[in-house]
Amino acid sequence: MSAVDIHTNPYKQDFPLLANNPQLAFIDTAATAQRPAAVINAQMEFYQTLNANALRGLYKLSAEATLAINGARKHICEFINADDPKDIVFCRNTSEALNMLAKAFAPTILKPGDEVCISIMEHHSNLIPWQQVCRETGAKLVYMRPDDQGLITDEEIASKIGKNTRIVSVMQVSNVLGVENPVKKICAAAHAVGAYMIVDGAQAVPHMKVDVADLGCDFYVFSAHKLFGPMGIGVLWGKKNLLEAMPPFLTGGEMIDAVTETDATWATVPEKFEAGTQDAAGIYATDAAITYVESIGFDAIQAREAALVEECMKRLAELPFVEIIGPDDPAKHHGVVSFNVKDIHPHDVAGILDTEDVAIRAGHHCAQPLLSWLGVDSCCRASFAFYNDAQDIEKLIHGLNTVWGMFNA
Repeated sequence: MSAVDIHTNPYKQDFPLLANNPQLAFIDTAATAQRPAAVINAQMEFYQTLNANALRGLYKLSAEATLAINGARKHICEFINADDPKDIVFCRNTSEALNMLAKAFAPTILKPGDEVCISIMEHHSNLIPWQQVCRETGAKLVYMRPDDQGLITDEEIASKIGKNTRIVSVMQVSNVLGVENPVKKICAAAHAVGAYMIVDGAQAVPHMKVDVADLGCDFYVFSAHKLFGPMGIGVLWGKKNLLEAMPPFLTGGEMIDAVTETDATWATVPEKFEAGTQDAAGIYATDAAITYVESIGFDAIQAREAALVEECMKRLAELPFVEIIGPDDPAKHHGVVSFNVKDIHPHDVAGILDTEDVAIRAGHHCAQPLLSWLGVDSCCRASFAFYNDAQDIEKLIHGLNTVWGMFNA
């Protein structure tokens, strides 16, 4: 058993929603994280002290807003160990970043007979865009499938990434199983056949230190709202030469160098991909979110979350009517524990838990092909962050006993 004390909680006080609702067990962080006061205050501070359209004005306030956005870009670059802040592109979310790559990058390299390789466990955001681009280009979509513990083996990588593979796109951490995929191995296999590697880091960045240089990937994408930042901010990092070769995804203001009546030339990266007014306050608050995470440190975050997952799985295993989905080893569940209650629909489970002030997710979690492969229509998901504690788990277990009792009185 972990030595981390999950019965005490020094973090909930940092999160206004949790501090103001002490009765709430919020266990749905994989969908969106709560925001600390530092992030909420930063967003307010931007509008109160820096509110001007960044990049567009020559006056002092606009220049200060521009400096703030450039500072956030630099901080994010350092956070994922990238080389150049100009390779950080802001968008709305992970979904938009992946669509940008599928719509702007993929068509420049795909032709009929080529293959795009993803895993069966992908979030729909990293699946549907590739379905669409394969249909449009004549390429074939190939799926890697995990073993019975949810792990992609070396043999599976070797059998699915081959001479026809041009793009590989996988999530670093599954939002259903919690497993960390062997991204570094997959990246090496992709590059060995001349393919490009895209990593969906939405579920990874809140739980572990990300190092794009070490992973060796060509593109990395994530969302701020899962990293305790604001909704509506996404990040796309790419290798400079690839970003420079890509055409823009959206066109309009700010992404141009010059426009005539008949033509236009594009601005340099990253502005080329940031058409229109950006959510400057959200970007500024994302900077604050990263500062907050770094103040805690990933060693402390991972240790606490591992202890929470271990305790949750132990307590769920004591309920004979609960079936845990995913690896047997708690250490392989990065903040996520999915499960089902025997003969009770997950929507009913979540609805009754809500009456007990327990917030979990129920459904297909935007991963229908994975659930079909697992042989279930839907499931319950408890997803943890470092701001959770043993009391949240106790409320979950009590609520599940209430659910079972209501259906089996």
